[in-house]
Amino acid sequence: MKDLMSMMGKMQEMQAKMGKIQEEIENATVEGSAGGDMVTLTMSGKGEMKSLSIDPSLLKADEGEILEDLIIAAHNDAAARAEAAKAEKMQELTAGLPIPPGMKLPF
Repeated sequence: MKDLMSMMGKMQEMQAKMGKIQEEIENATVEGSAGGDMVTLTMSGKGEMKSLSIDPSLLKADEGEILEDLIIAAHNDAAARAEAAKAEKMQELTAGLPIPPGMKLPF
């Protein structure tokens, strides 16, 4: 019974930490770039784009398709960075717990 109470206490502690980490992730900003930093953007941990910077040399009539591709690539770069930061934070939280690999939290 004592072990069960201890486990419940640890789960409550972990749940509180997880809430704090989720809030930190949502409030964090990540930057992504493409085309040798010709296109950079900043987005929140929620995936909301906050800013976009485009090198003026890309603002030509015949560069539209390239610019579109670079914006998408920069967004994907930022999203990957946000996911990596989230995974790192969650790994810190679950360190030492016997959680199967690949299991997503929260449950």
